[in-house]
Amino acid sequence: MIIKLVNSAFQTGCLSVESEGLMRQMVALKAYKSADVEALTKLRAAVNAGAIQRETKAQIDMQLPIIA
Repeated sequence: MIIKLVNSAFQTGCLSVESEGLMRQMVALKAYKSADVEALTKLRAAVNAGAIQRETKAQIDMQLPIIA
């Protein structure tokens, strides 16, 4: 599911609040696969580069989920 959410963000150029929240929940529940980790890494890079905009207004100190 994370991959589908990431693909949607790349298609629209925007990461929605809902998608970001779902990804955070899935990471918190450890409901992800190695391919999801790769997708999140690419998404983080795209957001940091400005290629994808985050819908949320609270961008200060907001991080995409980090999988440790």
